Amino acid sequence: METKANYVLIGAFTLVVGLALLAFGLWAAKYSSDRTWTEYRVVFREAVTGLSVGSPVQYNGIAVGSITELNLVPDDPRQVVARIRLNSNTPVKTDTRAKLAITSLTGPSIIQLSGGTPQAAALTAVNKDPAPIIPTTPSALQNITDVANRIVERMDQVLSDRNVASINATLANLETISGGLADRDQGTQALLLSARDAARSLDVTLKSTNGTIQRLDQNLVQQLPPILDKLETTLSKLDSAAGSADSILGENRAAINSFANDGLAQLGPTLTELRGLIRDLRRVSDKLDNNPARYLLGRDAPKEFEPK
Repeated sequence: METKANYVLIGAFTLVVGLALLAFGLWAAKYSSDRTWTEYRVVFREAVTGLSVGSPVQYNGIAVGSITELNLVPDDPRQVVARIRLNSNTPVKTDTRAKLAITSLTGPSIIQLSGGTPQAAALTAVNKDPAPIIPTTPSALQNITDVANRIVERMDQVLSDRNVASINATLANLETISGGLADRDQGTQALLLSARDAARSLDVTLKSTNGTIQRLDQNLVQQLPPILDKLETTLSKLDSAAGSADSILGENRAAINSFANDGLAQLGPTLTELRGLIRDLRRVSDKLDNNPARYLLGRDAPKEFEPK
């Protein structure tokens, strides 16, 4: 009797739970039917890996709908059309943009909506299509993929057969140069030592030259004032002498003019007579040198007797 009572309780509990679940399902269905939705389309020009029907749609991080359909464009299979269903009160504007996003590093892909300024008009008010198209922007994954593709293309250009051959030739030349340097290690060390000694000698020379220039500057600075004083005194004396000569010329101007007019006029004949006198004296001197006795006695000198 007690066992039958337990079965009745279990059956009654199961019946109550089933009725509760049925009531909840009816309520959810009624809520879903009472709720209004607006459909949109999003056209992607990139791969939508990880995106599937039922994936959520977020607007600035808030869930506002889900994906109801995913299809390829028949004329251009590079494009993917995602039909989404959003709450009717979602403010989708003409400047709203959609892009692919992921919720975490290992999470599924979703559609993320962003933008929508207050001044922009609602998309459904401008586009009367039953499912207006929301413009898209490249996702971060697409940007990374594009950059990676460009890097691979550049690397492929850099590592072309011609460049690889050039790199190999350059490495071979560097190896040859390094081997030559290793063979000339002693000569290189000697050259470095000579350069170091030359640098030291140049340093000593520069120091000596610098000291000489400093001493010369000091001596010149010390001796320059006396030299300038002597020069000034000499210039003063020259100025005084010039003044005295000017005074003498002024006082004897009349005598100088008389000498220039009269004395110079008589100087010409005097020089002529003096020139004739000099010629006569030269003739007398020549005669005296040739035969002084005849010139002085007026006859030839007697010949000496030479006994036979």
